[in-house]
Amino acid sequence: MRSAPSPETRWAGWWTRACGPTLAVCMLAALTSCGYRYADVYPAGYATVAVPIFENQTFERGVAYDLTEAVIKEIEQRTPYKVADAARADTLLRGTVTAVNRRPLSRNPIGGLPQEVEVEIVIDFDWDDQRRGGTLVSRRGFTSIGRYVPTQPAGEDFSRGRQAAADRVARDVVAALRSPW
Repeated sequence: MRSAPSPETRWAGWWTRACGPTLAVCMLAALTSCGYRYADVYPAGYATVAVPIFENQTFERGVAYDLTEAVIKEIEQRTPYKVADAARADTLLRGTVTAVNRRPLSRNPIGGLPQEVEVEIVIDFDWDDQRRGGTLVSRRGFTSIGRYVPTQPAGEDFSRGRQAAADRVARDVVAALRSPW
């Protein structure tokens, strides 16, 4: 004679019959889904990027250093790549600052001094494969904008607007390094 199943056995049997197929479908979906993977967004096969100081064709001092530092930080934070020196790097990201423009967005009605100013940085850059040769990404006239408020109460100076524009250019450059869809 067979004995009656224990409550634990009955529970386990019910659980397997009721949830087993659902669990199997969920696991299969998780394994085959088109989920996002961070590393696949950028070209595979590269581990390091060299970023020499950007060239500066403008009269604006320090903009190339600010921009290079911002690009290095963005690469380290947002990509699977590490920044290395040019002799050991798989790729080389080099660029040139071609223009830095200031435009007042609004003026104080009394006296006409600018209340808000826009800073535009224009660059050209190339991302080259140093192992096999060739260019991975090349852009000309790449532009980004930052803003600052020179009047009181904020009293920000030009370097604040320039840094905001450099940070934005850096984000846009790193976004341009992604693989084409």
